Amino acid sequence: MYIARIAIGSTNPVKCNASQRVLSALYPQAEFIPISVESNVRDMPIGDEETRLGAVNRAQAAMQAVHADMGIGLEGGVQETEFGMMTCAWCAIVDLDGRIGVGGSSCIRLPDTVANLVRNGIELGMAMDQLTGQHNTKQAEGAIGILTNGLSSRQEAYEALIRMALAPFLRPAWYS
Repeated sequence: MYIARIAIGSTNPVKCNASQRVLSALYPQAEFIPISVESNVRDMPIGDEETRLGAVNRAQAAMQAVHADMGIGLEGGVQETEFGMMTCAWCAIVDLDGRIGVGGSSCIRLPDTVANLVRNGIELGMAMDQLTGQHNTKQAEGAIGILTNGLSSRQEAYEALIRMALAPFLRPAWYS
């Protein structure tokens, strides 16, 4: 399938850069169209299921909004585990043929101070801003970059999720 237009369900530079970096290698002729769309989940999704739903909703809404050939949605959330609160993230990719690919993970345990802020209703990015004294970290290195002291980044994590979500597009004969 020829892909001329790819809608990115966000205007966040980290999500846009990750999407373009991975997808431009496969679709070098594609035009990338970032658009702010609703996830139709909480601002801070809780658990894999809600976070995954947010990614799917963003991908579909973006594709429909700009009449693209493909839509991509990235959604970050948190989940409670036996080790404490952890991040989670999901990518969904949809196309006009009705195919959908999902990839997820990107888990890192949050410091208790940050987890408690999130439990009290503060979005993770704002909680990380409070921890570091920085501003708008979710559009830069994100919790992953901060907590790994730069060893990894939010963009790198999203790039891995995008690659995993592409499986049905790269191996269509194996997915029905």
